[in-house]
Amino acid sequence: MRCRGRALLLVLVAAGCARARPAAAPAPASPLRPNLILVVTDDMAAEDLDHLPRIKSLLVDRGVTFTRAFVTDSVCTPSRASILTGRYAHNHGALDNTLPLGGFKKFREDGREALTFAIWLQAAGYRTALVGKYLNGYPGSEHRYVPPGWDEWYGLFFPEPYYDYEVNHHGLLERHGDQPADYQTDVLAGRAVEFVSQLPSGGERRPFLLYLAPHAPHQPDRPAPRHEMAFAGLRAPRPPSFDEEDVSAKPGWVRAQPRFTPEVVDRIDDLYRRRLRTLLAVDEMIERILQALAARGELDSTYVFLTSDNGFQLGAHRLDHGKGDAYEESIRVPLVVRGPGVPPGTCEEPVLNIDFAPTLAELAGAAAPAGVDGRSFAPLLHGRAPAGGKWRTDFLVEHWTADEGGIPPYSALRSRSHLYVEYPEDERELYDLRADPYELHNVHAAADPSRRERLSRRLAALKACAGATCRDE
Repeated sequence: MRCRGRALLLVLVAAGCARARPAAAPAPASPLRPNLILVVTDDMAAEDLDHLPRIKSLLVDRGVTFTRAFVTDSVCTPSRASILTGRYAHNHGALDNTLPLGGFKKFREDGREALTFAIWLQAAGYRTALVGKYLNGYPGSEHRYVPPGWDEWYGLFFPEPYYDYEVNHHGLLERHGDQPADYQTDVLAGRAVEFVSQLPSGGERRPFLLYLAPHAPHQPDRPAPRHEMAFAGLRAPRPPSFDEEDVSAKPGWVRAQPRFTPEVVDRIDDLYRRRLRTLLAVDEMIERILQALAARGELDSTYVFLTSDNGFQLGAHRLDHGKGDAYEESIRVPLVVRGPGVPPGTCEEPVLNIDFAPTLAELAGAAAPAGVDGRSFAPLLHGRAPAGGKWRTDFLVEHWTADEGGIPPYSALRSRSHLYVEYPEDERELYDLRADPYELHNVHAAADPSRRERLSRRLAALKACAGATCRDE
């Protein structure tokens, strides 16, 4: 395992996690059953963390940052359903954002709401709350509908604009307007703080799960008025893959993308700044919630997870915006965790969106069903070796529709050393990530046939996996 900590270095290296940043010691393990807060932003890139000072000081500097956190489908609903259930998209069935393949209605009608971690934790005695986005298409025609497993519900109506939106507050409808006080991220922060502040304490204490899902930084990426001038002049990152010069060996949908004009580059930079501005309210949200936890004496008994449903493209491989592809920018997401007994530092082990549900279950002492595809990364949080002594070496990335920016359906196999993608019509991609981390050179045509066959066979196995077979190496 590859995790580095600021404290307990020798113990953690022996367990496989190395942590090397100097500073604050972790909160000691609490005798109380821990509270759990999972914050899931919308379309946030992993590198966006670098621009959020409160999150850096309160989470990054006091928790573990997973540098190789990925989603298994870089589209909203499939990824969020994977977070909620611990299953790959081919096993939870919500394959797209809309019918007939996906969206809230399909997830509900297929009975998948009975498979979420809210059900497991509620059964284990946790008070469960959702604040923010649920799934694309929620609530459909039943505006007062509250899914099973949630004691508190503050669910945004799709498509969750920053102003002029509706919320189902556990069966009561709220309508918000266009005034500064209606800014969505601030309203969600206020509701989350209210939930934490009103929890019983002492002998009536009950641990809680808070699933907090702001819309930021998703387009139309409107910042709060107080942040409209932030990041003036800041440019989007310019990796070697930005406006990629030679795409002749890439699949047809990439070859169809034109080179950027100066106007397109300006739009990318403007979009980058707007997205970061919206995240400043999320930065403040985290601070407010941690302050509320401290005021209740619960901060040292609470795990706080911050992640995103997918990454985002801002110019790599000629993709000026969006997600849905299998490249690094779309599938890698931020993940930082602070909590009792978690030594600050970094961890390079690959963690997936399908791992959140079993992780929350283990931390809560809840029973996860046998059909879960992911595995708990709670051992990685505490510097322990996982069950069996090893972590994963590869994983599946799925995409089921052709509706995201012209990207065709595909299946991909991702590991530390390679990205292998199979498209319809026999198009293939293979990147040697050790020699080519920016995924510039498709070496599939030149690869040894036995290697191609081995990768294709492993990919086929993961495409058909379910439960424990998804964790077999």
